[in-house]
Amino acid sequence: MIDTLFRAYTPLLAWTCLGLILFRFIPASVPKLLGLMLYWVGVPLQLLVLARQTELSNGGGLIPLVAVGVLLLSMGLAQLSWWGLQWLISQKATEQSQENQNFLLNFLSFSFNSLERSSQGSFILAATLGNTGFVGLALTEILFGAEHRNWAVLFSLTSNVIGTYGIAVFIASYFGRSETQNHWWIQLRDVLTVPSLWAFIIGFNTRSVELPLVIESGLDQAVWVVIASALLLVGLRLGSLQGWRSFKLALIPTLLKVVIVPVLVGLGATYLGVSDESSLVLVLMSGTPTGLSVLILAEVYDLDRELLTSSIAMTFVGLLLVLPLWLAWFS
Repeated sequence: MIDTLFRAYTPLLAWTCLGLILFRFIPASVPKLLGLMLYWVGVPLQLLVLARQTELSNGGGLIPLVAVGVLLLSMGLAQLSWWGLQWLISQKATEQSQENQNFLLNFLSFSFNSLERSSQGSFILAATLGNTGFVGLALTEILFGAEHRNWAVLFSLTSNVIGTYGIAVFIASYFGRSETQNHWWIQLRDVLTVPSLWAFIIGFNTRSVELPLVIESGLDQAVWVVIASALLLVGLRLGSLQGWRSFKLALIPTLLKVVIVPVLVGLGATYLGVSDESSLVLVLMSGTPTGLSVLILAEVYDLDRELLTSSIAMTFVGLLLVLPLWLAWFS
């Protein structure tokens, strides 16, 4: 298992640490520029390549349904958690539990001192969207090679097309505007103009078109460049965090993203008789760190950037901590 963990951690830590180092020497505008390049070029290119490699055979047709189910489960738990926070913060301390209640309220008030509309949108996005296209595919490729690749690709494509560039854009557009400015056609327009959505459609419908071997090989290599660039951006964003307060903001979304939802998925897969390695693929893909695309959505729709940056950091570290547990569970 040590060798497996070493192969899994090496690229994740190497590129992330490089980003942490470079953060001190580059202009402040570089992380945002890199994020925009990934949003407009990198991620669409990755989806184009993956869509061309998609196969719906060998039971793969069920994976998109599983991915959508994970998205809805995560979103539902996040919304319930947010309502729970609102309820707890609104409660007054009783005489019988004044000290304990005050401690809880003080902690929650410090972490979520302004339950604003933009923070709610960031909270839901942080707990719902996973980095399936970068971290998820990299881990499954390292751990399994070509085996189970189709499941991972299908899960990633579904999460990106329906989740990141569908549901997430709708949520960001909705919570990034005041209630008086919201109209259903505005959210629909924002979803339909996402570049990655069109890249997926083009790639999926050109699967039968054979490209020269040099171009196909170049596109495959470009996907790994995109993954490395995304991990580099993780390191750059980690360097911008402002101490412990930033991490308190992300505690609940992190627990939902890398612990609770993967456990529920793993238990469900085991109950349905899915093989151990296949279950591990589903657990890994459902428990990937918060996606980098949320930062771009935060810039575009003016959401809570600190909460999202903190969530990316904590879920990334959380994945490194729980990965040995998943490997031991399904070995």
